[in-house]
Amino acid sequence: MAKLTIADLKKIKEDYHQGLREGGFRVKITVHMGTCGIAAGARGIMNTIMEELAKSNLKDVAITTSGCAGLCSQEPMTTIETTGQPPIKYTALTEEKMRKIFAEHVVAGRPVTEYALVAGHETTY
Repeated sequence: MAKLTIADLKKIKEDYHQGLREGGFRVKITVHMGTCGIAAGARGIMNTIMEELAKSNLKDVAITTSGCAGLCSQEPMTTIETTGQPPIKYTALTEEKMRKIFAEHVVAGRPVTEYALVAGHETTY
């Protein structure tokens, strides 16, 4: 099997971001729902996001789940990706925090820095 090169990885990354743009979604929300996330309350966070999305009537927001992100002590967590912006990972969430993040980041486009662990990818552009 051939090894992936840096160029291959950059192409995969660009294809992913292109798909986000072409899919008609301005925002993608990933709720980390590994065992640790679920135990810490990720289902409640997912329910809150679904409620806020229904109230907002936004049609350009995709919601997905993932397994463990490897930061069990920081659960529950979400990652929000907005077209043209670095992804933001939010940690130690509560339903109240998630409502604020939804209103300010997802709807208004302003990341909520006090709840953010990190912005961006592990690679550079």
